[in-house]
Amino acid sequence: METTLNIHLGSLVKQELLKQDKSVFWLSEAIKVERSGIYKLFRRKNISMQLLLKISIALNHDFFEDISEALKNSKLESESIESSDSEDLLQ
Repeated sequence: METTLNIHLGSLVKQELLKQDKSVFWLSEAIKVERSGIYKLFRRKNISMQLLLKISIALNHDFFEDISEALKNSKLESESIESSDSEDLLQ
């Protein structure tokens, strides 16, 4: 069974930035990306590991842990679906 993560990294970064009450300008300076690039980043579902690492360090937030949690939750949901499919077959 194919599993896809329902996680939007750009939105997570934007949420964390707002939570910390930091500006787009601050993040652009911290990771050396133009402000327009930060706004584009917010719209991206996927972000390269290197860029996500820079953002994680700048915001002192482990986005990789967020991905790991989403993966764990996805696996649990997948196992639950497979389990109920198996139960349906037994009836």
